[in-house]
Amino acid sequence: MRSGNLARAVSIICVLVAVVLSPLAQVRQPVRDQSATRPPQPKIKLVVGIVIDQFRYDYLMRFEEQFTAGGFRRFLQNGANFTDNNYLHTPTYTAPGHATFMSGATPALNGIIGNDWYDRATGKNITSVEDTSVIQLGGREGVKGASPRRLLGSTLGDQLKLTTQGRARVIGVSLKDRSAILPAGKRPDGAFWYDGTTGNFVSSTWYFKELPAWVKAFNRDQHSDTYFNQTWERLRPESAYSLSAQDDTEYEGKDRVFPHSLRKNDEKPGPSFYSRFQSSPFANDHLANLAMAAIENEGLGADETPDLLTISFSSNDLVGHTYGPSSQEVQDITLRTDQTIANLFSRIDKKIGLRNVLFVLTADHGVAPVPEQVKALGYGGRVGRGLISSSIEKELDARFGDEKWILAASNGNVYFDLGIISNKNIDVATVEEVAAVAVRSVPGVAACFTRSQIISGRTPATRLAQSVVHGFHPERNGNLVVVTEPFYLEEGGLGTSHGTPYSYDTHVPLLLLGPGVVSGWYAQPSSPADIAPTIATLLGLNPPSNRTGRVLVEALQGYR
Repeated sequence: MRSGNLARAVSIICVLVAVVLSPLAQVRQPVRDQSATRPPQPKIKLVVGIVIDQFRYDYLMRFEEQFTAGGFRRFLQNGANFTDNNYLHTPTYTAPGHATFMSGATPALNGIIGNDWYDRATGKNITSVEDTSVIQLGGREGVKGASPRRLLGSTLGDQLKLTTQGRARVIGVSLKDRSAILPAGKRPDGAFWYDGTTGNFVSSTWYFKELPAWVKAFNRDQHSDTYFNQTWERLRPESAYSLSAQDDTEYEGKDRVFPHSLRKNDEKPGPSFYSRFQSSPFANDHLANLAMAAIENEGLGADETPDLLTISFSSNDLVGHTYGPSSQEVQDITLRTDQTIANLFSRIDKKIGLRNVLFVLTADHGVAPVPEQVKALGYGGRVGRGLISSSIEKELDARFGDEKWILAASNGNVYFDLGIISNKNIDVATVEEVAAVAVRSVPGVAACFTRSQIISGRTPATRLAQSVVHGFHPERNGNLVVVTEPFYLEEGGLGTSHGTPYSYDTHVPLLLLGPGVVSGWYAQPSSPADIAPTIATLLGLNPPSNRTGRVLVEALQGYR
């Protein structure tokens, strides 16, 4: 090599060496952030999970000025408030909401696709918690019981039990069986609900052979019969209800004017009284008393092993269905629920100390305005009863011959007779699509999705379609899933309901308060499915097995 070329080569090598050795060129090894430390593990003796059945987020804002200092206002001022918290699934009913609450999973994974559904194996409609293999305890003799048998995967309580080798105590209470059973998980220490025939709190042999002595004592000493002569009056002067509609509104259900007598014309307590009692704010107070009895008698929060108590207040839902979200009754029961929760806070503070308790509050769903109310404003209404089924039958008869094509219609689902389809040697997907086209032409229907479309992943990337996918379990849902237009419900009586993917049904509170929680108002999107994994993180647990929710790190001390 000539000397000039050699010199140039040496120069190039020197430059390359310099570049390689340069700090900017070196591949830096990951360096651990010296400031990063393990987030503090908060000392939590008891988790109290509160669900208010049919409680829209906007109730917190609408009635905020009338709340007491110790109830909802305590959450709003001292806790974490997720302002854009929505269910991601359809249908938005009680059982799916309560299953999502502590499983952290949508119905597509936890299997609770509705309050009830058609079961092809038995050929009948079943509820989410009915169980003919167990017996009810505490009510009438020989009545079949209920259990979480149909819930798929684990819940927060199950994870707590597994991690503590059973030392943690887990209890669920509500007026409704599904609302007590599903949040408490597979093998809690008990789930207790109200029996509208006897007025007792009951359970089933799924949990134990005999009703615990303390529940028997509660039924004896604090029976709901003590409310027999109560009358539901407004909590505040009538002028305070200007945030709501007039008291006597034609689109409300029965007994639509204050005051509401619980006794009516009954001579003594019985099933008719127990029904009215459940539809009053007094039943929420009664349930809160049972919750405190559970804390005291089950030793919840009594040691360093964290326990779980879930409480679901059902009366708000029964009132909301009858009177609607604009009614004075809904405003009044909201204000009274605020007082009930404030009282519960106070009693738990005296027993355990609020510094040792993590509270979470949400709802299982919202509610639509009464269709007649919005129809008067020029939109919304009711879909003709039976119109969807008749449209399907008519179209399938015309296309494939006269048959009884529909086995059942339940929970927004239509189930076809697969035997007839097989005998005619017709492709199921073809039958589904023909029927879906007919359904989509029904006034008040927004969309109709087929089973074949959903399981093959051919749904559009819309929020409505995705909510249907999140609520669909292939072994339990039907051949069609029907979604109405906004503000439409099926015909049938007065009052209102829920179940849609629209904001009035999906937008519910998510409030956290207690150890490890950073107070503030958070506008980041969240879902009730986020509750279980978030609490699991605070407790140092594995999240429930099927969880789809995220950890709400923005509201947890030491996390980011």
